[in-house]
Amino acid sequence: MTGALAPEAERPSVQEPGPADAPAVSPTVRRVARRAVPWIILAVIAAIVGLSGVLLNGDRSIAGDPLSITNPGPAGAKALAQVLGQQGVSVRTAGSLDEVRSAAGDDTTVLVYDPAGNLAKQGYDQLSSIASTIVLVEPDFAALQALAPAVHAAGDPGSIVSAGCDLPVAQRAVRIDPRPTANTEGVGSPGSFRVTGDATACFVASGDRASLVRTTYQGRTVYLLGSAATLMNDGVDRLGNAALGLGLLGEHRTLVWYQPGLLDRPVTGPADLATLTPGWVTPVLLLLTLVFVAAAVWRGRRFGPLVVEHLPVVVRAGETREGRARLYQRSSARLRAADALRIGAIGRLAGQVGLPRVATTEEVADAVAAITGRDRAGILHLLLEQRPDSDRELVELSDRLAELERATADAAAPHSPRTTGRMEP
Repeated sequence: MTGALAPEAERPSVQEPGPADAPAVSPTVRRVARRAVPWIILAVIAAIVGLSGVLLNGDRSIAGDPLSITNPGPAGAKALAQVLGQQGVSVRTAGSLDEVRSAAGDDTTVLVYDPAGNLAKQGYDQLSSIASTIVLVEPDFAALQALAPAVHAAGDPGSIVSAGCDLPVAQRAVRIDPRPTANTEGVGSPGSFRVTGDATACFVASGDRASLVRTTYQGRTVYLLGSAATLMNDGVDRLGNAALGLGLLGEHRTLVWYQPGLLDRPVTGPADLATLTPGWVTPVLLLLTLVFVAAAVWRGRRFGPLVVEHLPVVVRAGETREGRARLYQRSSARLRAADALRIGAIGRLAGQVGLPRVATTEEVADAVAAITGRDRAGILHLLLEQRPDSDRELVELSDRLAELERATADAAAPHSPRTTGRMEP
């Protein structure tokens, strides 16, 4: 048929190009670079942050823990500790006074390096009863007041100085260089001393600034070394620094390398609340908090959006009665429910016996007893005094009130106008 459409099977199939027919395009360098721009920016930011940290910290990260015998860096003292160990000295580390007591023996030198000022005067007094010789490296004001009150700080130690005293350890060293090197500059607080009492000053520079002072405290020998750089890895090999360090620290068989920590810091002020609180208080408080949150979620849940109703709202009496009954039952308000039942019963009984609603309960009880022939005391007890202690007793009270109303209605029925044929005027 001319103009008719060809059947579906006879139509020539025309295939549209799909995703599989799209030509493959290799990613160009420009496209790859564009995708990598965010990662390149993040890498540049990370490099800037790392470089800034290195510049701000200077060489402190390279120096490591200052004057530590386990630190092989420029500011450490591992080299001196290894030489002392090779000479038969037992080198032990300590981070608290308790560790010093455990490590010390009868023939012990205790080196104290406390740049943070963690050790108080009481701690130095305890050291004097533990060590045979005490070596204070760069002592602060508190340490000088505790062990050497006649010695005072005098500032910069100066440059190369000669022994200038008759102490054997100083004479063997001949000359020392107490200045920090470029690698240890900024580590510690090198200083010198000025002696005003009975003490021996060595390596004295201009202005009576001594880099080494020997004194005694409670019968113990005390050495004050003004610069820790003379014992560090990067400075111990200069001039007579090594000889001075070996002479000071190798005098006894045991050397305790003591660097006080926070455990030695004295506790000041009143005890905090955490110390005074028993251990069970925190778990109980957490449990109570969880219970409070669970109760708030449980009781504070909402059943959906609020319903807006236009006032006035007509509520059926049956719904009101059932709602009040559920509320009374949920709160176990049996006495209140019984009072509601009695109030309703008394009002209906007053109407049945021909009394006004303002009549008292006693008057209603008298009228009901007269009509029904029942005991007035029992009726009054039912209407006023009976207290239900369970739901079963409340139901029984309700049944007795209903039965009393029926009996009163039956007794008052012959006296009604309809049965007697009398008519109201």
